[in-house]
Amino acid sequence: MNFADWQQLSPAAAARELHRRSATRLSPAQQRAALALLLPEETVAGQFSSARDSGRPLAGVPYLAKDLFDAAGLPTFAGSTFLPEVRPTTPHDGAFIRALGGTGAVLAGKTQLHEFAYGITGENPHYGDCEHPRFPGRTTGGSSSGSAAAVAAGIVPLALGSDTGGSVRVPAAWCGLFGFRLTPRDAWIGDAFPLAPSFDTAGWFTATALDMRLAISALTGLRSVHRDLRGCYLDMPGVDPEVADACRRAAERLAPPAGASVRDDLLHGFVPALDSYHTIVAREAWEAHRPWAERFRERYDPVVWQRLMRVQTLTPAQIDAAQFGLTTVRLLWTQFFLSYDFLVLPATPCAALTKAECTLENRTRVITLTAPASLGGLPVLTVPVALPSGLSTGLQIIVNHAQSPVVNWALQQFGG
Repeated sequence: MNFADWQQLSPAAAARELHRRSATRLSPAQQRAALALLLPEETVAGQFSSARDSGRPLAGVPYLAKDLFDAAGLPTFAGSTFLPEVRPTTPHDGAFIRALGGTGAVLAGKTQLHEFAYGITGENPHYGDCEHPRFPGRTTGGSSSGSAAAVAAGIVPLALGSDTGGSVRVPAAWCGLFGFRLTPRDAWIGDAFPLAPSFDTAGWFTATALDMRLAISALTGLRSVHRDLRGCYLDMPGVDPEVADACRRAAERLAPPAGASVRDDLLHGFVPALDSYHTIVAREAWEAHRPWAERFRERYDPVVWQRLMRVQTLTPAQIDAAQFGLTTVRLLWTQFFLSYDFLVLPATPCAALTKAECTLENRTRVITLTAPASLGGLPVLTVPVALPSGLSTGLQIIVNHAQSPVVNWALQQFGG
């Protein structure tokens, strides 16, 4: 069901259908792994009734929010077991939830995530690993795992996520969805529970290009331009052959391959992105957790705790190198956008991983592709790319501002 299908239902029927889908589209274990909280049917029906016939663009469209965005009176756990004990529940909606309310969209509940958004695989020892709804045993990707699962399973047509190092882009690609991430330090991410504020962004998922166009139009606005848009596609190292071939073919709808000099400049300039990303995230994540980390040490996911502890091993030279790398990558992007409107990259190096494949090596491969746009603080539209196996990957369409006309144009190329 797309946005329009939901909008045609009566409030009672929409609430009933939402609950039916949440109970039947995911196994009980996956309901726990994907859904942090589902509001009662009567509550949701009341919200549908209030939104209906309001004339607002997303009136009657249900959505779920990643559980690091605050909603009035609802606890925010951010994938943990204890966050409300150190960060009290707010009586007010956060900025992103308020923005959705202004469009008429109906909040139906919250979704699970990789604990504290510090992971790309969607694994969570407290609530269960979030699996691809159509390929059990394979991950949705993370950290916006529950949001991606809910849209891919057809429970809701829209779900909110966040993206620091790929947490919208990767689940969108692996679950065959459209994803859009905004820019760091804007109002919609500013009051969410942080991972690393220098890179944290708000974003969302839809199942179709048309619904993504409608969501972007309602939330940030769409622009068109009456000129040819200039972009290029960059083959990246470390990508599985099947994925590289599929991305290359899909990118032909958008742009030619990068010329030799541009390709060499970008590949060389992106080299420091991975280390810079990990170092800066480690420092900023520790600052967010430092007031209570030691007291709650035993209640952290051990893997997340290990990542938080990375800050203890950083040397002044590594910190300086990370800042230099950040500056280098941002200058590279500035130079690129003097001549181009967009860059297209693969969103993932492989199809959705099995549990056994969620290794440090594969996490590194993934973030190597996503870190350049993260360091640039750039908006990214992700579009799905089917693979011969039936699984999927995606393309990152990287632009220099959220209202770039490239976004509208690119969605039209993919059926929007």
